[in-house]
Amino acid sequence: MPVIELKIPNLGESISNVTFSKWLKPDGSTVAMDEPLCEIETEKANQELSADSAGKLIWVAKEGEDLPVGALFAKIDTDASGTSAPAPAAPAAAPATPAAPAAPAAPATANYATGHPSPAASKILTEAGVPATEVSGSGRDGRITKEDAQKAVDNKSATPAAPAAPAAPAPKPAAPAVAFSRNERREKLSRMRRTIAKRLVSAKNNTAMLTTFNEVDMSGVMELREKYQEAFVKKYGIKLGFMSLFAKACAKVLLEMPDVNASIDGDDVIYHDFADISIAISTPTGLVVPPLRNVESLKFSDIEFKLKELAGKARDGKLTLDEMSGGTFTITNGGVFGSLMSTPIINEPQSAILGMHAIKDRPVAVNGQVVIRPMMYLALSYDHRIIDGSTSVTFLVKLKALIEDPVSLLLDL
Repeated sequence: MPVIELKIPNLGESISNVTFSKWLKPDGSTVAMDEPLCEIETEKANQELSADSAGKLIWVAKEGEDLPVGALFAKIDTDASGTSAPAPAAPAAAPATPAAPAAPAAPATANYATGHPSPAASKILTEAGVPATEVSGSGRDGRITKEDAQKAVDNKSATPAAPAAPAAPAPKPAAPAVAFSRNERREKLSRMRRTIAKRLVSAKNNTAMLTTFNEVDMSGVMELREKYQEAFVKKYGIKLGFMSLFAKACAKVLLEMPDVNASIDGDDVIYHDFADISIAISTPTGLVVPPLRNVESLKFSDIEFKLKELAGKARDGKLTLDEMSGGTFTITNGGVFGSLMSTPIINEPQSAILGMHAIKDRPVAVNGQVVIRPMMYLALSYDHRIIDGSTSVTFLVKLKALIEDPVSLLLDL
């Protein structure tokens, strides 16, 4: 019996183990070539593995199991490939009625992707309480994409409920804690969460990390965006955000202060004459920090488009290993979640990370007068082995000057 063995592929030099998340096809089912069979979780993203041939699927791996690269996870009996034949054609003796239109063509082979949501789409539908069966998939082979899910949720919100039809009972949420309850549960950390934990502890233990703070008046940036936002959108088709301004300002200062843009490798210091700025993006499975490469050479519109692309891929779990590798400096914005101040942890092997925070109206002294201004606290965590305290303070002072006078940033002064 010719049986093909399916093994965990090599996904990159830095990945030696994966977590087998879940099966997408039942054991013993007939699968088509290139049909998604399962999902695995790597240190950086989720990924689907597909069938190398048509045939009968034989499970080997178990859901939740940790597997090394090269491990056997399934077999396919190619002798059984013929069992998934196309639906038989109508008998020749039964001519079609001229007035009856042809029924919509169904896929010749049952395909798992048809009507099945991607991981990101599944999360959106679950949180909104929208069944996948009510969503039409526009992706490959009928897969429900993130955009399909969001559109279905938006349509549900915009459509008033029919008063005559009693709503079916919604799934009960987790029972609230009963007074004096002693219940508890144990769940295994996801591979991404385990990796995040390991790297954060490593950064705390292996670097001489220190954090310095400053505050920045956001009036100039907010006025700039208000004045030119409409024209910017009209020309480029995308909004001008805060992150592109901060990324561009950081890139300028990083090239002026190479120590902050450097990294330690053993007894050597590696300096970079470019600014690859990693941007922290929150996803349903954890935080990822894909880098924007050569920010010093990008226009603001280029940065905004790249940010949008990376954020979309991150939330869909579609970032490639190359897109997640590298970076000479990191920016994280806790302000989008309401954080007023924090001490971000260095993203090794980088030597510094900037933390942006929430913009709050506060009374400040300007030219001897107390005025209300939109203020943001900035935090720079850095490796004191390579960056001195005076260097970190100077970095923030320079950054503050550029943000408070964005025209000087645009004019490269």
